[in-house]
Amino acid sequence: MRYSYATHLECSVGHDRYDIRKLQGLSAAGKPLLAGYDLEALRREVRREEIARRPPNLWRWHELLPLEDPAWIVSLGEVETPLIALSHSPRPAGFRPPMVKDESRLPTGSFKARGLAVAVSMAKARGARRLAIPTNGNAGAAMAAYAARAGLEAFCFCPDDTPEINLSEIALQGAAVWRVNGLINDCARLVESGKAKFGWFDLSTLKEPYRIEGKKTMGLELAAQTDWQLPDVVFYPTGGGTGLIGMWKAWAELTALGWISPPLPRLVAVQATGCAPIVRAFDSGASAATAWENAHTIAAGIRVPAALGDFLILAALRESGGFALAVSDSAIEAARQQVGLRDGLLLSPEGAATYAAYLEAAAGGRLRASDRVVLFNCASGLKYPMPAVTARMDVRAPFAAGISLPSPGS
Repeated sequence: MRYSYATHLECSVGHDRYDIRKLQGLSAAGKPLLAGYDLEALRREVRREEIARRPPNLWRWHELLPLEDPAWIVSLGEVETPLIALSHSPRPAGFRPPMVKDESRLPTGSFKARGLAVAVSMAKARGARRLAIPTNGNAGAAMAAYAARAGLEAFCFCPDDTPEINLSEIALQGAAVWRVNGLINDCARLVESGKAKFGWFDLSTLKEPYRIEGKKTMGLELAAQTDWQLPDVVFYPTGGGTGLIGMWKAWAELTALGWISPPLPRLVAVQATGCAPIVRAFDSGASAATAWENAHTIAAGIRVPAALGDFLILAALRESGGFALAVSDSAIEAARQQVGLRDGLLLSPEGAATYAAYLEAAAGGRLRASDRVVLFNCASGLKYPMPAVTARMDVRAPFAAGISLPSPGS
């Protein structure tokens, strides 16, 4: 039995084939390359029950990942992330509690670890020695960590307002990191302009084929965690959209294997009202998105004015019967506070956006009360600003006048 059933890379538009044994970026048409697998052989030779019995981590899915040899794996312990019910957070009467797939449990505290674990592993296996990435924070932190683990050089370009903790963790993990007076698309142009001069391999979203393969494990895990009966609706925070595209690809592969059956989940792309190119394109019926001007939102991970894979995101939304929805920064912050207060989960702003979108979709009649809903929290809330604590107590005069404490049982 083969370790991997990957056979080739294919242009996402022209379907021309490329050699999976060589280091590859975009297709000749300038479009993302997608990994193809010998699913007929895999269906004959591997049973889903065998995979389910393995230790619950990202690499249990190795037949559906591109590494031919386990010796190539660069790992920091990519666990299977839990599904947690928001049992106490507000929801419409009669609705099931939505489930959060909490990706904050992964190395470097975000779901970027999935894509970068596979991308860095493949880049090293194919001979890359210097890696570069434009990043709003978490992707750079993950790349820096896996590059350090692999013994590769890493170079990260971040917008000026990238969370300080992301910049610090990137630097602590040995990568060269710069603040850039622009947005993620400006950072991407810097990476592109430096490739020839500095000899680095570009790990930008969808500009190499393997981050999507790592991210698709979210969809594979979700199938196994739900006993191969996928939820009805999945809300996903969407910037570059690698995870959304990857999950749709994963479910297509599982369907071809006969491991799951339609209907597949309706996908909902969640964006912020200050940067919603996918929402605008979806609502207008367009097959591609136009760049968003003056992008701004507290959810930096979904502040992507133009996504290379916009056409793939839109196709997945429409094929799944899903939709796209933008929520305000005030709704994102309120959602973050509610879930922390009621259910004890510290969501990232991007993760909180999915809960805000869930509430809006439910109130607007776009969900059924019976729907089984999964929301993706993409990173640890510990990486983002939290309320300041100013209250003090004097041990010499504890519980002095003016201190109000709740009564027992309240």
